Amino acid sequence: MIKFLLMVNKQGQTRLSKYYEAVDLGKRAALEADVVRGCLARRKEECSFVEYKDYKLVYRQYAALFIVVGVTENENELSIYELVHNFVEVLDKYFSRVSELDIMFNLDKVHIILDEMILNGHIVETNKNRILAPLLALDKMTES
Repeated sequence: MIKFLLMVNKQGQTRLSKYYEAVDLGKRAALEADVVRGCLARRKEECSFVEYKDYKLVYRQYAALFIVVGVTENENELSIYELVHNFVEVLDKYFSRVSELDIMFNLDKVHIILDEMILNGHIVETNKNRILAPLLALDKMTES
């Protein structure tokens, strides 16, 4: 089960955070700081899977952004690794070459995409067209 997803830049600033279990706000800041520090300190040659407390962390770097997913011990790391790649491909398809600024200024749309893919910590959809359909319908409604 997916416990959280973070999107951070190389400076360690969180651009997106989504939690699928209740975590106190005070503990979130400490958790994010530890997780980000641990992932950013790793070299490119090192594995993208890290054990951290009760979680397994799966992270992937795209340009200046890191996407970090915290999962339970029994979750398949490679499926989460591919989920992260699929998430970025969906963002690329919608934003035409997604950038950090797209994430910052369209956070609501990014959350809609993420909500279409993951529900209560479980992967529910991976088809790019189905994921984008509600968002494209919303865009069509706002245009008219």
